[in-house]
Amino acid sequence: MSERHFHAMPYGFKPLGDGRTRFRLWAPDKESASIECDDGHVSRMRALDDGWFECVCPAEPGVGYRFRFDDGTAVPDPASRRQRDGDVHGYSVVTDPTAYEWRHTEWRGRPWHETVIYELHPGVLGGFHGVEMMLPHLASLGITAIELMPIAQFPGERNWGYDGVLPYAPAAAYGSPDDLKSLVDTAHGLGLMVFLDVVYNHFGPDGNYLGAYASPFFDEAAHTPWGAAIGVATPQVGDYFVHNALYWIEEFRFDGLRFDAVHAIGNPGWLASLAARVRAATSPERHVHLVLENEANQAHLLAPERFDAQWNDDFHNALHVLLTDEHEGYYAHYRPPMEKLLRSLREGFAFQGEAMGGRRRGEPCAHLPPARFVNFLQNHDQVGNRAFGDRLETLVAPETVEAALALLLLAPFVPMLFMGEEWASRTPFLFFTDFPDEDLRRAVRDGRRKEFEAFSGFSGETIPDPNEYETFTASIPVRDETKGEARRTLVRTLIALRQKHVAPYIDTARSLGASALGERAFVVAWSLGAATLTLYVNFGESEIGLDTTPSPSAAWLHGSAADVASASRGLLPARRTLACLES
Repeated sequence: MSERHFHAMPYGFKPLGDGRTRFRLWAPDKESASIECDDGHVSRMRALDDGWFECVCPAEPGVGYRFRFDDGTAVPDPASRRQRDGDVHGYSVVTDPTAYEWRHTEWRGRPWHETVIYELHPGVLGGFHGVEMMLPHLASLGITAIELMPIAQFPGERNWGYDGVLPYAPAAAYGSPDDLKSLVDTAHGLGLMVFLDVVYNHFGPDGNYLGAYASPFFDEAAHTPWGAAIGVATPQVGDYFVHNALYWIEEFRFDGLRFDAVHAIGNPGWLASLAARVRAATSPERHVHLVLENEANQAHLLAPERFDAQWNDDFHNALHVLLTDEHEGYYAHYRPPMEKLLRSLREGFAFQGEAMGGRRRGEPCAHLPPARFVNFLQNHDQVGNRAFGDRLETLVAPETVEAALALLLLAPFVPMLFMGEEWASRTPFLFFTDFPDEDLRRAVRDGRRKEFEAFSGFSGETIPDPNEYETFTASIPVRDETKGEARRTLVRTLIALRQKHVAPYIDTARSLGASALGERAFVVAWSLGAATLTLYVNFGESEIGLDTTPSPSAAWLHGSAADVASASRGLLPARRTLACLES
């Protein structure tokens, strides 16, 4: 038995089922508006209250349409479900959202504690179809959720995704809306959740027309790195993004959303209401997960009825400094790293109200369970925002990476891997764009080079040009032929151990302490139900003595026989993570 899904909303179009379509546009800065279709039909829109315009006209699926104002400006639908040829300046397309017949109708998602995330970029993996072909591989690893970097329609043929200007339209370069639905449907058949990274803090610099007819979308009194903040406090603006979240969850059956850089929205009250409205509109039978990226470390947003978790940059940053000794840029705030890493392992955030960069950052979070934090060794930002897109694999020894992976996958936080990490890929992940406008291309290129001028060892002229096609192709992950298969086996083994011994308890796990054993070694423990999980970690170059030896009755989850024997004698080998359970 198949199902069809459609999210009804006041924005955009709604097929009426008789060859006619209702169109709506919010344009409070305009007194009149028309709709014109690429089949030659033109209709004057009726003005409603509060800046709304509406018309009903003949328009079958496949017809292109756009809105035109009396000054001659023609704009795409800001709630476009599809753009003709992916052109952000061109015609939006009437689609039939119910045309796709869902196969795996019994799917209701998976509980949060089972989550192991795999972040990926659809473009470098061959679009929606290419990602779909990868799903059996990811399921065989034990991955339980894939997270797509943003897919909102952007200018050009390639983009990181954070320059989207039409948040409802899947990027044509990746495939059609039905191709995306097929990806999600296939994932569900394999037991995989699918999350989507959504951007509600800014629009891209090319193709955003909202300021020309709906200026309340922007709050000129508040600024972000991308310009004026989004005016989510205005009901029509806030609702535009709430409906976007529900659109992906209801019409495309996504199992969760990751909200990009919500600190730049600057409105935690609206975020809480967004979460509440999504929860209220979602069937209680479904597992739908909401995750934040939030530099403000606002622990109050991580209450059960709000957001499931937050990406924990503090864990990554402290660990990265410990492993690499890098200390430029934001890494400067994590020196010395051991104290901040241990606090992150004990409590979640390293910054819980302390000063960082001249201002206080964060809120107390020790009361939260580890399940509220998504930890990672790498992600698109932490790799791609490096001048040369270096992966951790190219910065430290492979044994050190493997010890870090064991810490990541066996600790009772929610772990996330970055595409290629399971194959020990050394391929960079660079920042790439494809803006058609030459002035914008130049600005992006020059800005990227200027960004790294102050970093030692970098020459701005040698940093890859984000606009070049080769920058994009260089970012396609390639398996390390020497270590790839062994790394894949390790990841699969660690995830299996996690799901059996750790995952069922992360909602109630509590820290039992963490202490340093040296500059690069530590021991950390948590209560998991009736058992105690202890991780012995040594990222150093030589073995180190243990203050206390594990109990002879400990059940060892991870570690070779030789390493366990050394630990029993009070010595922790170099570049190792060992894990045991004690009742």
